[in-house]
Amino acid sequence: MRCLLIVCLACLSATVTALELTGNMQQGGLVIGRVEPGSTVLLDQQPVKVSEQGVFVIGFGRDAKASAELAVATASGEKMAKTLAIVPREYNIQRVEGIAKTIMSPSEASIKRSREEAAQVRKARAQLLDRMDFMVEFQWPLLGPITGVYGSQRFYNGEPNRPHYGVDVAAPIGTPVSTPAPGVVTLAHQDMFYSGGTIIIDHGYGVSSTMIHLSKVIAKVGDEVVPGDIVAEVGAGGRATGPHLDWRMNWMKQRIDPQLLVPPMPEK
Repeated sequence: MRCLLIVCLACLSATVTALELTGNMQQGGLVIGRVEPGSTVLLDQQPVKVSEQGVFVIGFGRDAKASAELAVATASGEKMAKTLAIVPREYNIQRVEGIAKTIMSPSEASIKRSREEAAQVRKARAQLLDRMDFMVEFQWPLLGPITGVYGSQRFYNGEPNRPHYGVDVAAPIGTPVSTPAPGVVTLAHQDMFYSGGTIIIDHGYGVSSTMIHLSKVIAKVGDEVVPGDIVAEVGAGGRATGPHLDWRMNWMKQRIDPQLLVPPMPEK
């Protein structure tokens, strides 16, 4: 559930300056903040982009610490601080068998290729576009059974791997995939080594969606898209044992849980 936290921090002249935080104050959560226009914001001493209207967004990764320090400095010079309590979560353990040996034990050429592709992904996610599409309510890119959840630790062919950072939705190959929110396409790749067809849609201020294992990427880099626009089709490429969509989200380098931003998956 989303929570609303409003903290009055100081009185400037005859008006009250408020820090308003709306979202999920937990591991994997995304939080939208509002401050007095012209203010600067730091999260754990790192600058946070703030709009002319005083809007900003922050996110907390899978293993975020129990607290974070938010500092605000107003245009008039007032300085304020707030300790944010980050709620911890428990994660599932999943075991996935049947991954091709070419994926589990890649050749030197494949390793080189995957590193080059990872650099493309990092470059796309590093953009800090002046868009505020993250303010809208997110939608499911497609409907179907949820077969994998954020944060779960996966063992591939018995070997421990990095946690899963997305939500998996099973669907037949070729099923249309829409964008979960307005944005601009910053990466469109037809076939990456680990992720198959891959598309990244930037929603502004460091918030982005990544959708992988696609059989076909329809949208192109630079396209502006809105919910309802078909940007790709479900596939089973890369490190996948069957057709599904793996939808991931980032705030900057922090991995965000997409399921915290959408309503429950409708039952068919």
